[in-house]
Amino acid sequence: MPKVGKALGLPIVNTRAAGIDIGARIQVAAVPPELSDDPVRTFGSFTADIETMANWLVSVGITTVAMESTGVYWVPVYEILEEHGLAVVLANARDCKAVPGCLGPQRKMPFVSRRGS
Repeated sequence: MPKVGKALGLPIVNTRAAGIDIGARIQVAAVPPELSDDPVRTFGSFTADIETMANWLVSVGITTVAMESTGVYWVPVYEILEEHGLAVVLANARDCKAVPGCLGPQRKMPFVSRRGS
């Protein structure tokens, strides 16, 4: 993944923003590559897993999170992230599908994090 500011043609407004793709069984979280050696991580959907994800995001210096979800699975994630002091934005997954270059979790997460900036 390139470390340049306009990798997807979108300017980076918030360098401390992360993106999370919310699913029924897993959450895929991505942070800017300069903040972590492993910038894309997968977490389970249990409360302990979400707490681990929130702690990781805070530990790398994330302040804003953009989440993408089509179902109701975002609710506990949203609440836990807010409890950890993160500003959370919810994006509709259907809106992302219409944007070129936003396919698959590895390519989608940097887009979602830029969008949430």
